[in-house]
Amino acid sequence: MAIITDIPENHRLSSKALVDFFTRMEQLKLNVNSFMLLQDGKATAQFWRPPYRKERPQLLFSLSKSVTAIAVGIAWDNGLLDLDDKVISFFSDKLPKIVSPNLARMTVHHLLSMNAGHHDNIYAAVANEQDWIKTYLSLPVEYEPGSHYRYSTHSTYMLSAIIKRATGQNMFEFLMPRLFEPLAITKPLWETCPMGITAGGMGLSLSTEDVAKFGLLLMNRGTFEGKRIVSERFIQLATTEQSDNRNGAKRIDSAQGYGYQIHLCRRGCYRGDGSFGQLCFVAPNENIVIVATSSFKNMQPLQTLLDLIYDLIIDKLDDKVAHVPEQHAELHRLLSHLSCEVPALKPVPDMMPFISASRYVMHDNPHGLKEITFHLKEERLELQVFYGDDRDNTLPFHFAEPTRTKDVFNKDLSMHLQEVITYAVWQDNCTLRLTLFYIETPYVVTYYRLSRPND
Repeated sequence: MAIITDIPENHRLSSKALVDFFTRMEQLKLNVNSFMLLQDGKATAQFWRPPYRKERPQLLFSLSKSVTAIAVGIAWDNGLLDLDDKVISFFSDKLPKIVSPNLARMTVHHLLSMNAGHHDNIYAAVANEQDWIKTYLSLPVEYEPGSHYRYSTHSTYMLSAIIKRATGQNMFEFLMPRLFEPLAITKPLWETCPMGITAGGMGLSLSTEDVAKFGLLLMNRGTFEGKRIVSERFIQLATTEQSDNRNGAKRIDSAQGYGYQIHLCRRGCYRGDGSFGQLCFVAPNENIVIVATSSFKNMQPLQTLLDLIYDLIIDKLDDKVAHVPEQHAELHRLLSHLSCEVPALKPVPDMMPFISASRYVMHDNPHGLKEITFHLKEERLELQVFYGDDRDNTLPFHFAEPTRTKDVFNKDLSMHLQEVITYAVWQDNCTLRLTLFYIETPYVVTYYRLSRPND
């Protein structure tokens, strides 16, 4: 069930405005890997920069939280839990010997609105343990729940754990017939904690188009293609300020209040987002959904992207816009030529060092890589990597073209077999550069092999 495409002029936006938007995005070197603009439910501009592809799932990091919120909403609609339920009521077998008054007051509502009462970032304290539920409940709760905003990935995880206790199903299983299948999302992937519970606050992978469908669900107040998925009342709560996130905020669209696992933005807009610039942005007054997957080094470029959306898309809406075929053709050309900064392929040098069958034993390193071996045949190269675990692999490269293969590499919480695109380039007679795009994530890995002349 693909989203229908249309021209932006049919939805009050000129192709020229979008040319200006994407041109500015390129000038600012915003590493947006995929992008979809939906107006009135139709895709009016979209791209996937090669080597990223439309059908591949993308790791969403904390954008996963917004999906977890909808899972809670569905459970609430069905009477399986209440927003005022005490957190400790679900975990009598996991409680510390002494339950503090603040822990006793903590509710589902507080987890949803990121004001459970913790002073510090508790991520490492929980993530480094085997039993995340027991560890979370053992931590000090310094503030009365509801009084102090603290963004907390593991508060979202606790919502997932509550859904499992309330429904008897892992949240991922609970959502398949209730959310993913109605949205025609066929291959969602969601990582789990060490105990096998859906991670909740991270670890979900969906395609860009699947995220766009989720954005349409939010914009349409809980319905998708006329079918009610979650109540309008819950969407209203989720997209209304439940917690004050303004203190200490450095970006304007992160200082407009916080709903239920959703960031409120300027001018009635809201978003879910995740590390490296994953984005699902909803402008309900304009009937717009924008989805982007990115490889930002930090989250400041996300604010830059949001500023561009306001200035060059939302502010350019015009009831009197006219369709100019030449402008639309220019937009199409621009989007079709976008690409990532991939290595420029070069001929193999005549004086290339002899590296075939070269074997290297590695010093201790953070990645645990023990040995590598090169095998070279004309324009093809194979790199054998040995870790002594599931990551052992033989990676193919080609000096004349990118190569598609599979490799085990980290996502959010653990290692997964996933698609990788490889590039091999002799930068000069002594320097071999190997680049790997793990296109289900923002991760790009580069290896160099330096040689002495006549090596």
